[in-house]
Amino acid sequence: MRSLLFVPADGGKKFDKAMASGADALIVDLEDSIAPERKAAARAPALAFLQEAGGAKDRPRLFVRINGLDTGLADADLDAIVPGKPDAILLPKAEGGASVAHLDAKLTAREALHGLAEGSIAILALTTETAKALFLAGSYGGVSKRLMGLTWGAEDLSAELGAEANRDGQGQWLDPYRLARSLCLAAAAAAQVPALDTVYVDYRNDAGLRRECEDARRDGFTGKIAIHPGQIAAINDVFTPGPQEIARAETIVAAFAAQPGAGTVGIDGKMYDRPHLVRAQRLLESVKRG
Repeated sequence: MRSLLFVPADGGKKFDKAMASGADALIVDLEDSIAPERKAAARAPALAFLQEAGGAKDRPRLFVRINGLDTGLADADLDAIVPGKPDAILLPKAEGGASVAHLDAKLTAREALHGLAEGSIAILALTTETAKALFLAGSYGGVSKRLMGLTWGAEDLSAELGAEANRDGQGQWLDPYRLARSLCLAAAAAAQVPALDTVYVDYRNDAGLRRECEDARRDGFTGKIAIHPGQIAAINDVFTPGPQEIARAETIVAAFAAQPGAGTVGIDGKMYDRPHLVRAQRLLESVKRG
């Protein structure tokens, strides 16, 4: 997935705009975008949207961000939305593999209750929203077959740290959040799942968004989460490999295939080793998945 778009669970017409945005996935949000006094009421429109959109042709993937496991709201959220057969749950404030395993158990019980195949609902974990979570970033590997990716966030973390800002005057991440970003990227690699970059909140700053997407893709993130439909085109553009990149990857894969067992190959006067082959294979796999 290249692009994932947040839409409030009580979104109304925002659901229509989200469906038309071109995002690869929509994240129906029961957490931060819903005020505490409206959370219970937001579950019904979330379910209705899942049921309606789930049958649409060529639809985006449908995720739901539930409230955190320690809020006392997560069970009611899951009871309400699992009948809508979401493709995945975005778990906020995840604190290591134990929290993913906890959610896995909750989903297994509800899938059985509603006649869904076990494991049909995946998990995307939001890994850096608490200070504790940073110290548990390396514990996601092998905890659940449902785990489809990791992402990170800075807003809740900055509040917990008592920080006055999380970016500098030029819009660049400050050190604590650069650390969180790097930990998410490393945690995803260790767990062998994709890493998805966090939101860019200055949604009218197209140049800043594109720069941040380019930096994220360079560093190994495979996509980015959006907060506004207007951000989707730039995200999709940056995270979609171009014809030259695809052709280069095919050439690298073919060169290694022609020399089985070779540690390096030469192409047009440049040497490529096994890490280059791995990157080329991943790029071609992402193109194949669409």
